[in-house]
Amino acid sequence: MKPKARGNGQGTAYKRGSTWTAQVVIGWKMGKNNQPIPIKRTKGGFKTKREALAYCPELLKAPTVRKIAPRLSHYAELYFAGECNKLSRCKRGAYIIAWKRLKPLHDYPMDQLTVALLRQTVSEAASTHYTARDCKVLLSHLFKLAGADGWVSKDLPSYIILPDLHEKERCPFLPEEQEALWGLYEAGNKDAAIPLLMIYTGMMPGEVMRMTPAMIHMEDHQIIGAGLKTKVRQESPIWLPDAVIPILDAALADPDHPLWLKTEKCLYLHYYAALEAAGTRRLEPYSCRHTTATALTITENIAPQTVQRIMRWANTRMLDRYAHPDEDAILSAVNTIGRTTDLLPTEAAAAVEKP
Repeated sequence: MKPKARGNGQGTAYKRGSTWTAQVVIGWKMGKNNQPIPIKRTKGGFKTKREALAYCPELLKAPTVRKIAPRLSHYAELYFAGECNKLSRCKRGAYIIAWKRLKPLHDYPMDQLTVALLRQTVSEAASTHYTARDCKVLLSHLFKLAGADGWVSKDLPSYIILPDLHEKERCPFLPEEQEALWGLYEAGNKDAAIPLLMIYTGMMPGEVMRMTPAMIHMEDHQIIGAGLKTKVRQESPIWLPDAVIPILDAALADPDHPLWLKTEKCLYLHYYAALEAAGTRRLEPYSCRHTTATALTITENIAPQTVQRIMRWANTRMLDRYAHPDEDAILSAVNTIGRTTDLLPTEAAAAVEKP
């Protein structure tokens, strides 16, 4: 039977079996789709409707037992055990790091988190754009789960303000610097093999550390299985130009070669030692990959679609970020535009509209 309502929130009474039940609304909570759901209190066993309604004021007087909201860590456990497992290994790792940065929030009940608190914590935990973005996105995932349980009604993390993105443009190695590295390698310095391999293949530092002898297929001029981060890089081979084949041949014959050192610290130690010995600028390892793209696009004028496959990009838009034409290259490009007077006399005459 549908409960009979009384005015001014005084409660209702409805029949359940042979007895009547008193019911009052003591508050509201947010349900799915942010719809309000009443929190009810009941008392049954009354012989008549009048007795049940008469008891409603007593139900309203009774102290409210407030449920304790789950902590943020509760939804982090759910997320890392569920939705997060569908992400790439790289993205999962980024969110694990973000969660560690958010440690001051771990034990906060969901209903006590505020915009000001989230902003302050992320600001103190992450000073750069991308680290703050990982924290913000992770918090949004956790709030989505909490919202499904009715503990939050708004996506508070969406109000977190990220630091400005200041991407420093990486410089490619100049041709004379590449020649200096070749001279160093040919003089017997094995450290030079690291920057040279990265420059001529576009490999990233993590891919060099991941590479094993079994991944190298000399006959096909490919390294297979060393790709990192994106799905395209993971599934695409790393192409080996003829210039680096002797470098890999020498490394395969030497178990102690610097290319087989698997820690980031060792890689960077040998990488920077090579730059210092060659007398080049102290460019970051990622500058090697920028050198690859610049050489293919500007120096060799390779078609963008071919560069895309060599660099293992999902599309050619990455050229805007990786290719670095200098002023000489720009001037050379504009000078390829001819004049109408360069045409043969008959063609030039045809190109001019006669009055």
